Amino acid sequence: AERIGIVASDKMTKTVTVRVDRLVKHPVYRKYVKKRKKFMAHDELGAKTGDKVRIQETRPLSARKRWRVVEILHRAEL
Repeated sequence: AERIGIVASDKMTKTVTVRVDRLVKHPVYRKYVKKRKKFMAHDELGAKTGDKVRIQETRPLSARKRWRVVEILHRAEL
């Protein structure tokens, strides 16, 4: 599985927290609701907070890491 998200935190060594947003239609009210989930991802590329990245599912790398950063799609402006 692959997802695209924004790096929310890069404070850990070789690990980033990636926030993935998606729109889901509410079953009763038929309105689109924004859902948000955070993934811990292994990062060898050096992604910073605010970067748009593609993450890919992989084997368990630690207690909470099951994803890795495949590529950095867009760098954040400072």
